[in-house]
Amino acid sequence: MLHTEWDTGDGEVRIIDCMPPRGEAADVVRIVEGVRGQVRMHTELVLRFDYGHVTPWLRSCDSGMRAIAGPDAAWLSAGVPQHSADGTVSADFTVGAGQRIPFVLTYQRSHRPVPARVDPEQALRDTHRFWSDWIESGMHDGPWAEPVRRSLILLKALTYAPTGGIVAAATTSLPEEPGGSRNWDYRYCWLRDATFTLQALLGTGHVAEARAWREWLLRAIAGDPADLQIMYGLDGTRRVPESTVDWLPGHRGSAPVRIGNAAAGQRQLDVWGEVLDGLHLARESGIVATDDAWDRQRDLLEHLEGHWREPDSSLWEVRGERQQYVHSKVMAWAGFDRAIRTVERLGLPGPVDAWRRTRDAIHAEVCERGFDSERNTFTQCYGSARMDAALLLIPRAGFLPYDDPRVVGTIDAIQRDLSRDGLLMRYRDDHEGAFVACSFWLVEALDGIGRGKEAHELFERLLSLRNDVGLLAEECDPATGRHLGNTPQAFSLVGLVNAARCLSGARTG
Repeated sequence: MLHTEWDTGDGEVRIIDCMPPRGEAADVVRIVEGVRGQVRMHTELVLRFDYGHVTPWLRSCDSGMRAIAGPDAAWLSAGVPQHSADGTVSADFTVGAGQRIPFVLTYQRSHRPVPARVDPEQALRDTHRFWSDWIESGMHDGPWAEPVRRSLILLKALTYAPTGGIVAAATTSLPEEPGGSRNWDYRYCWLRDATFTLQALLGTGHVAEARAWREWLLRAIAGDPADLQIMYGLDGTRRVPESTVDWLPGHRGSAPVRIGNAAAGQRQLDVWGEVLDGLHLARESGIVATDDAWDRQRDLLEHLEGHWREPDSSLWEVRGERQQYVHSKVMAWAGFDRAIRTVERLGLPGPVDAWRRTRDAIHAEVCERGFDSERNTFTQCYGSARMDAALLLIPRAGFLPYDDPRVVGTIDAIQRDLSRDGLLMRYRDDHEGAFVACSFWLVEALDGIGRGKEAHELFERLLSLRNDVGLLAEECDPATGRHLGNTPQAFSLVGLVNAARCLSGARTG
């Protein structure tokens, strides 16, 4: 629910917007409330379907105005007379103190029956009750309760209720570099987010959402483990072909505008480990496991056992030659480690001796080939001098303890090489901003090695980057704090929740 207020020379008006819990169709409710005096108002609705390409046919109907074009339809009902011309619906009216004038915009597929009309005042009450009940059902006290609660609400808002899938962000093609071409579509579900999101939800008592996410995950990855993708559609759709919308100029001229994401076809080895870690976390947290879930994990491990030595494109989805990324190997190690723990604790069937050999082989290879002894740091790839903020996750994954000198050396090296005005790049690149989630990982890492004061100061700075309603984008400009990339970004919000829990004593690694 969003309140916006205008104070004018003639009076004051409040606009109340909400999206009620999904019913028969998707609705946006707006109530214009007069607070003081008499304020003249003008409203316009310019509907365009197919990413601005299609102007719908507008006509009057019993409920107000109807717009239709191909598979799409929308209805606008209002408490004042409306007029349509040249593809625009408009109204002029005056609101006085104590008056409440409603507007309801409803979307539905055009072949479906006309949805029932929504009572705007009841919708407002239902929305308030839904969110109040949901956030109060969790556990999020402590010194940062407000930003944690806000982030959890945003994560819930990024969840598609019918399937449990959580999108990476609600937008497409907001640029990492204004005027540049790094404009990606993030309206999909990344498997990598599973472990982080499950930790955030389970750690704050929201078990139902974690269970729904786990069930979405099992459905999405069903089939041949060799065909595992890094991302899927909200309903588990595998095909997300990338295309460009060339009739749109893009945000601040940042072209092209992209629909779909070609990175879905990349090989990212760490995803197998992330999925295995996420399913292990769900089981350890008391979410009832099934035989099918364990069978699925064994299938993934069998595939990973034969392919963990192969190069990949890394969690950063590098569109170039595959490399031997250290983080990818660490997460492959984590996949085997979690399976071994499950067998040892619960006695589930599995070739645990073979898994131990593979786990130990990965560990030995990473420590030999992925560590630069002269600089006392792990590196992005085998034999490379480049740094990677994902290396901060080595202790979080349990690969090495926080007090290991190699971990401390890696944290120091990342701060030296990837810090820009105190915030972290994901890797050295002059064409993008600081990656917000990476700075939250640094908070956890600093706290883990005993530099709590530094961790708290960085966390407070990161909180200051949020906008007025608590949103965080994928990246930010360290000098100005301006948000960059798609928003709101689930990865950034999960980073906030998990870092706050870490600083409050709930170790996540």
